[in-house]
Amino acid sequence: MVKKTASSRKKKTLEPQQERSRESLQKLLRAATEVLGQHGMEGATIPRIAQHAGLTPGSVYRRFHDKEALLETAILGVLERQHTNLQALTPEMVREIPLRVFADQIINGFVVGYRARAPLIRAMRQFAISRAGTPFRKKADRMERHTYERLIDLFMTHSDRIEHPQPRLAVSLGLMTAVSTVYELVVTHEDLSGWKELLPPDDQALKRELVRGFLNYLGVKDQTGSADKIEAEQLAAMKRWRERNPQNV
Repeated sequence: MVKKTASSRKKKTLEPQQERSRESLQKLLRAATEVLGQHGMEGATIPRIAQHAGLTPGSVYRRFHDKEALLETAILGVLERQHTNLQALTPEMVREIPLRVFADQIINGFVVGYRARAPLIRAMRQFAISRAGTPFRKKADRMERHTYERLIDLFMTHSDRIEHPQPRLAVSLGLMTAVSTVYELVVTHEDLSGWKELLPPDDQALKRELVRGFLNYLGVKDQTGSADKIEAEQLAAMKRWRERNPQNV
């Protein structure tokens, strides 16, 4: 019979405690982002976040010395998840998807995501501006740039379809134009009724025009297609990739 050492017993005792601590931290960070999105930067107070997480303010202060430190960690977590989600897309997968379908997916993701999380995105941007010059801001900017470069790299798997003389620059500026337009129309302005006659009537039309403008700027030919045809191409591309890469399914 093997006798358990004091260190092994201590390790088994600590593991559940550490797991509960990690779960509690994740719950707190989720609460921080939810409250930030609901109440904005000024309304995201420690007592409100603690209540949303089902914790006491004291337990929050034991982890973070002030609200800014908590929001910094929560926002960096959001940026990290964005990068991780994009990492799931490999160049091999994207190469199997027609360029116009991939552009449609990405730009539609911008429109849908910004629409669903507009208050949070607005608050995150406001907080980032208020933290100019801090280590947090530098890290956040670096993470956003890495995610953006990853997206450009994925589009560059279709560089043979891009006729612009500087394909990578074209993808970068084209995406910036699309993102900036969505941010301006969806996040910055909550009421655009006065511009109704000068803008697309709905988000689907906005996405469609942004995709058309993006592909035209890249010099991509044969970009027309109905929504049903694009969806069919997307499903066919994913089926081909799964058949060729069963180990990743």
